[in-house]
Amino acid sequence: MENSINQPSNPKNPAIGYVVGGGLQENLQVRLNIPAQEVQEGAFVVLESGDWRFYGLVTDLQLGATDPRFADEQSENRLPAQLAVLLHGQTLYTNLSVLSALMMEIGPKPGAPGYESWRSAHLDVPTHPIPVKTVPRHHSEVRLADVSDIAEIFGEENGKEIFRIGETREQGHAVCIDLDKFIQRSSGIFGATGTGKSFLTRVILSGLIHADHASALIFDMHNEYGPDDTASDTGLPVPGLRNKFTSKVRLVGLGADATFRSTQTDFNLEIAESDIRPEDILMLVSELNLRETTASTLSALVKDFGASTWFHKFRNMRVNATVEDENNAGKRIPAPDSVAVWADQSGINVMAAEALHSKLGRLFGKKYIVESPAADTLSEVIKLLEDKKHIVLSFSDYTTDLDYLLVTNLITRRIRAAWEVKTNNFRSGKAEEPRPLVVVVEEAHKLLNREMASQTTFSTIAREMRKYYVTLLIIDQRPSQIYDEVMSQLGTRISGWLGDEDDIRAVLSGLAGRQALRGMLARLQPKEEVLMLGWGVPMPIPIRSRRYDQAFWEELLGKKANPKKIDRDQLNKEMGF
Repeated sequence: MENSINQPSNPKNPAIGYVVGGGLQENLQVRLNIPAQEVQEGAFVVLESGDWRFYGLVTDLQLGATDPRFADEQSENRLPAQLAVLLHGQTLYTNLSVLSALMMEIGPKPGAPGYESWRSAHLDVPTHPIPVKTVPRHHSEVRLADVSDIAEIFGEENGKEIFRIGETREQGHAVCIDLDKFIQRSSGIFGATGTGKSFLTRVILSGLIHADHASALIFDMHNEYGPDDTASDTGLPVPGLRNKFTSKVRLVGLGADATFRSTQTDFNLEIAESDIRPEDILMLVSELNLRETTASTLSALVKDFGASTWFHKFRNMRVNATVEDENNAGKRIPAPDSVAVWADQSGINVMAAEALHSKLGRLFGKKYIVESPAADTLSEVIKLLEDKKHIVLSFSDYTTDLDYLLVTNLITRRIRAAWEVKTNNFRSGKAEEPRPLVVVVEEAHKLLNREMASQTTFSTIAREMRKYYVTLLIIDQRPSQIYDEVMSQLGTRISGWLGDEDDIRAVLSGLAGRQALRGMLARLQPKEEVLMLGWGVPMPIPIRSRRYDQAFWEELLGKKANPKKIDRDQLNKEMGF
């Protein structure tokens, strides 16, 4: 049974206003009774309404007046200052527009009628926040959320899976994310260039690796996550994941000649010719400008030479190679090892086959594609991920879109097959539960745009692989270019400032309250402010993200920074010698 009146304010956290209107379909209206400058867009507020507590987000501030004349006339210019202030307090006001997100039953106050019966009814079923399904009563008190409110909703940091990702913008209260829930569905980190996406990604990956509840495969296209680096804007050193988690992270370079500044790779990845399948080539239609005849030519190659040897055979064929006809002196005919002879024998258009061979020349020349690798490093990558290690695959000097598309899709295709087998064996009682895996992909729009999404393994992971313990973490500055079907599968979305309206719309697509959140996302500070929303967080909230600095590492790993070395002369001086 509800109390007959609204519960009084907490004297340590007094009310800032009271509810005057609104509804479920539209935002709640809150009359502010403190100066408007003390509340900002994005503030996390709590509404006390009898036995229920509501949690919401300030999405707008609106000036109002009891009569338009009081707003139009500058009474402070014609009335004494004290009288003008009193008049303004009675006639001019500010309303907050509050997006109500969650509600929780808190029951009567201790000692109030009905408290004991309510308490006994809830001993075995603790109350917890649920999605909002009703509205608070008129004149319900509204206050800014305090530390306990935020911990109630977002959890309290425990050094493992409940990970502090940042602080509220107004009061600096810690905001956490449940990493176990975060990895249960694919996620995305978005923001315009220069907004700090890679630093935020480093923070989250560090939390995932430290919690160690899932393995991470990081496709490091720009060599930012594994080896140590230097910040381009400040010149300060940026620690890599490899040197901070030496026992957990393996740095893998693409190609036998891969090197990374001062950080040594654990091993280098070479791709065997036998690993390349026709579907890997068909994914490169746009990049290689392939023709419609490519699929039939590839099918003929596989039919004639087999799925594991077609690439090697085709690579060694020659184009425009001729020999002298033994039966007709002076006449030259295609050489036996030429593309033309194979195409003619297989009923394939010679010009189409030769054109495909020419275009695949860009792959034939890649040094990381070899006939017989010194070791099966691709299987080693999968084995390490299964053994609870984390892999950073740095592309070294191979930074073209062609390299990125081919390598990431080929590796992910193998991983998908391996995890499907492991999951099926687990469900049939033949093996242990698979280790969850997060595949981290930069420049995601190159792999998940409308044209490519149906051809890459990544779209399959986004749509289907959650049940096989594999999810994506995509990082991108142009979310509007990612196929909308893939965007709809992203559980958690963390976005920095976006200047393009299409990108803002893409990040908010499919989410409740997106109209109210649009302006908030557009008005984030260019650096360090992000909006967290989606399935992985209880409610949308803008925060200041943690900085990726020495203090972060000391807090995460519990280690103090090494003291600065003092030379002998300085030491003697300080000791008085």
